[in-house]
Amino acid sequence: MGERIGIFGGTFDPVHVGHLVAAVNAKHALRLDRVIMMVANVPWQKVGRRSVSPAADRLALVEAAVGGVPGVEAGRAEIDRGGDSYTADTLQELSEAHPGAELFVLVGWDVAPELGTWARVEEVKRLASLVVVNRPGAGPPRGLDGRGWRVEEVTVPNLEISSTDLRERAAEGRPLDYLVPEAAVAVIRERGLYAVGR
Repeated sequence: MGERIGIFGGTFDPVHVGHLVAAVNAKHALRLDRVIMMVANVPWQKVGRRSVSPAADRLALVEAAVGGVPGVEAGRAEIDRGGDSYTADTLQELSEAHPGAELFVLVGWDVAPELGTWARVEEVKRLASLVVVNRPGAGPPRGLDGRGWRVEEVTVPNLEISSTDLRERAAEGRPLDYLVPEAAVAVIRERGLYAVGR
C-alpha cells in the first residue's frame, strides 16, 4: 500500500485556523499519512478579481502555521512550477513522484459546485478522490451526483472565518489572535502584509 496523501490547495491569503481545522480533521477521518497545504502560485480564478499577496509571502504564512502540526506540511510545488496553478498539474507531478500513492483533493463544501469550472477536471477525477469538507448539517455537496467523482465527506466544526475579513483586520490594526495561527500572525507583522498602501 502506498501513501495516502491529501492535497489541500489554496491561495491562503492569509492562512487561518479554519484551514488547519479542515486539514487535521481530514487527515484523521481518512487516515491520511499527510496533508500538503499547497500554496497556489497564480490562482487563475482570482486573477483580476482582487490583488493577491506574493506567493513567497503566502508560503511563509503557511510554513509558519503548520510548523509543529504532525502530518501537515506546506507545499511549494505550484510556486516552483511557476505560472498559473492547476490542480491537474499538481496531481500529475505527485503521482509521478510517489508511484502507488493514493491522492485526495480537499475542498470546501462551497467549492464543490464550482468543480466543473476547473481546468482539465477529468484528469483530476482520474488521479484523485475528492474530499468535501462539510460543516455540521450542511447536507450532501451539490453538483457532484453522476459526475464520476470518488467522493469522501468530512464534517468539521463550523468556523465562519473569512480571509477578506482577516486582510481588513490586519490593514486596520485589529487583532488576528485565535483566528490566524500565532506564528503566522508574527509573519504578517514582520513582513507588513495587508498594510494599507502596500
